[in-house]
Amino acid sequence: MGQPTPDRNHADWWRSAVIYQVYVRSFADGDGDGTGDLAGVRAKLPYLADLGVDALWFNPWYLSPMKDGGYDVADYRAVDPAFGTLAEAEKLIAEARELGIRTIVDIVPNHVSDQHPWFRAALGGGPERELFHFRPGRGSHGELPPNDWQSEFGGPAWTRLPDGEWYLHLFAPEQPDLNWAHPAVRQEHEDILRFWFERGVAGVRIDSAALLAKDPLLPDLVEGRDAHPYVDRDELHDVYRGWRAVADEYAGVFVGEVWLPDTERFARYLRPDELHTAFNFSFMTCPWDAARLRTSIDDTLAEHAPVGAPATWVLCNHDVTRTVTRYGRTDTGFDFATKAFGTPTDLTLGTRRARAAALLSLALPGSVYVYQGEELGLPEADVPLDRIEDPMHARSGGVDPGRDGCRVPLPWTAGAPHAGFGGEPWLPQPAGWASYAADRQAADPSSMLSLYREAIRLRPAFGDGPLTWLPAPDGVLAFTRGDGGATCVVNLADTPAELPGHGGLLLASGPLDDDHRLLPDTAVWLRT
Repeated sequence: MGQPTPDRNHADWWRSAVIYQVYVRSFADGDGDGTGDLAGVRAKLPYLADLGVDALWFNPWYLSPMKDGGYDVADYRAVDPAFGTLAEAEKLIAEARELGIRTIVDIVPNHVSDQHPWFRAALGGGPERELFHFRPGRGSHGELPPNDWQSEFGGPAWTRLPDGEWYLHLFAPEQPDLNWAHPAVRQEHEDILRFWFERGVAGVRIDSAALLAKDPLLPDLVEGRDAHPYVDRDELHDVYRGWRAVADEYAGVFVGEVWLPDTERFARYLRPDELHTAFNFSFMTCPWDAARLRTSIDDTLAEHAPVGAPATWVLCNHDVTRTVTRYGRTDTGFDFATKAFGTPTDLTLGTRRARAAALLSLALPGSVYVYQGEELGLPEADVPLDRIEDPMHARSGGVDPGRDGCRVPLPWTAGAPHAGFGGEPWLPQPAGWASYAADRQAADPSSMLSLYREAIRLRPAFGDGPLTWLPAPDGVLAFTRGDGGATCVVNLADTPAELPGHGGLLLASGPLDDDHRLLPDTAVWLRT
């Protein structure tokens, strides 16, 4: 049953792609040292090909002190020895492409590591200081930060040096912000893009894409100010127009991490001469509620329509509590800042909803991102406090549990040490982790892995047309896709729902009841 696998070689592949996010450190350990690496990824390429994904997005694999999981980059043209070598990265890109899988790398333009040659030279008082934001402090002796900006990880966004000056870091102190008003910063990043495009990557994911440009006066944050001093500034669009010109030389694509509440401002980043796509976070952060999910879907499609850009859909990533755990809470009060809930987790409920959410997201028009381990139904792991490495935990004074719970190394083989990951993992795997192992799930047609494989295979049945909502009871979402031959129905209500007329069942996230009705927290794909 189903449709043939789509042509992955067409120029607009990215508009409807299924893209798998690889957090290398936790994916697979090829050399047995407990850290995931490129050798481990290369060994698992057949698994990824069987899953059916179109591309792999890699979190940073560059040389880094790892003060923020690799998002503190010391050298963009070198692979960190913990992961392998540049030659291995080139082999991985080529081997994946032979299997029809493209590669997307991660670029972190807002900041670099404090071990980057530029910053080390800046600390020595060289002209490289102009490439960052160094300022004298306020107060009678310069003892106060230059302004009131706060770090995304907690605490002031400024650190004072022994010479008395302060430098800006919107994230950790080990991640000094670059001065994007300096032409050398722009030139360097355009050269970095060319470096990786020439090695065969198909695209670039842009971290914290709306934060690069800063008001040159670095003023205090003032409520009601016309322009924010460092978020979504107008001059940033000229940077991305320059980047787009580079990408077009190589038929490369961009996906931006753009968190903005203003939909019109968000859409500006997706104009034809800027970024190709941007992550859609409203869908990911939406609770399990039919009305709110439908609103999120409608708003997402509406904000992309004026610029002709495809929407993106994602349920989880390396910064967010895993889907099974989020959806295993019966309240809707989840706080994404503190990961706090009012009710305990029901993993059975969460798994049922996560299966339904997978069919929902894969049926929507646009591209879909799947974070590693979501296809195995992994829950959020409880990492012992003394093993947490995420700086968000320490800088919040222990209030924020950090993001390591979704970064625990994957289970591959049920009967092997460390569930087949490799050496003793850098983050401990919880007891029972092997029950989620890929080899066990591959042999089970009812597993989460089997569901993802079949859904990705059947996804082309929906066609390329626009979404059309169908009449449905309260708490039920039902839609088709224009000229496609499939209908998606998701029951988020508390009672079974009658299915619309159809030509047969394509795929179901769970069983129907004895009267062939759709049970709560279940989704189906139907032939139209």
